[in-house]
Amino acid sequence: METVKLAKIFKALSNERRLELFQLIYARYQKEESRALKAGASCCEGVERMFTEACQCLDLSRSTISHHFKELENAGLITTTRRGQSCVCQVNPETVAAIKDFLG
Repeated sequence: METVKLAKIFKALSNERRLELFQLIYARYQKEESRALKAGASCCEGVERMFTEACQCLDLSRSTISHHFKELENAGLITTTRRGQSCVCQVNPETVAAIKDFLG
């Protein structure tokens, strides 16, 4: 991955609240991925998180949380889609893999 893209990712994660939010989303992703592997599922890349669920424990306004989600999305760490009044997000496993490769 290009250093410009990696810099954008690390810049997005340099905000303490955004990092906490991503940790919450990623921890749920890992938990569900592990559960899917135990159940014999072939792939867990499509595991989805609801916006409200992912950020319940952060004491921030919806607009602030929405901004953090947008920054994480712009950095390629997550993807988000609207479902009615809910916002669903998915971890981007390719970006996470690129970070792991970079950190070696």
